[in-house]
Amino acid sequence: MAEHAVIVAFTYAAKSPQPLFVLEDRLREAIDTARVGEFDGNELASDLSAGTLYMYGPDAEALFQVVRPLLSEAPCFRTATATLRVGPPGDGVPERTEEVRS
Repeated sequence: MAEHAVIVAFTYAAKSPQPLFVLEDRLREAIDTARVGEFDGNELASDLSAGTLYMYGPDAEALFQVVRPLLSEAPCFRTATATLRVGPPGDGVPERTEEVRS
């Protein structure tokens, strides 16, 4: 698929993974509806302290504009930081990082 990415690192505030699964469903639906890419999954620490979400598409900025409101309102996050990668993985690919929730 696409080479751009939005990767969200977060500290987790919930006591179970269920709120994250609900958020993932909402992200997947928003991304699919806007046709800006795909939601690729998560990594969540076994102690539920922190995790990462992975999303990919042809335009990282457009993808981020779709998911940012959902991320900023997510009650299951204490903090969340999004890294937007504009191009394929590798050295020298432009990236920027934004606080989504602090």
